[in-house]
Amino acid sequence: MGNINLGRVLLGGIVAGIVIDIFEGVLNGVVLANQWATVMTGLGKSAAPSIKQLIAFNVWGLATGIMIVGIYAAMRPRFGAGPKTAVCAGLVIWATAYVLGSAAPVFLHLIPVDLTLIGLAVALVETMVAGVAGAYFYKENSVESPKASAMGA
Repeated sequence: MGNINLGRVLLGGIVAGIVIDIFEGVLNGVVLANQWATVMTGLGKSAAPSIKQLIAFNVWGLATGIMIVGIYAAMRPRFGAGPKTAVCAGLVIWATAYVLGSAAPVFLHLIPVDLTLIGLAVALVETMVAGVAGAYFYKENSVESPKASAMGA
């Protein structure tokens, strides 16, 4: 079992993060823009996100993508390389970051249930696609160190 290739986790994670940012941008910035404007003004906030908020959401997407690929890299030795493992890694993030993260605002009646369910449905596809896209760029370190070879002998 090799070490996790952190450079490839970052590369694949950035790819996965870009996928996430595109999905989120289209969903929330275009398709659901009017619904979000209504929710935000109802909370006494600006209808449109600020530049700082847009940057923060994009950084969040990149961090999420890196986490998906990091989980994929950790799962590979047990579940094998490939799309099935990548989808599982995406589902781990979907269940933890998206589903659990959406619960409190819904429980507090800050965000409508229907808007949350639409977001979660799209995010389910989004995280699976991001996982597969990011995993495509992940490769294990192919060169084993002499020290590791001597230990295995």
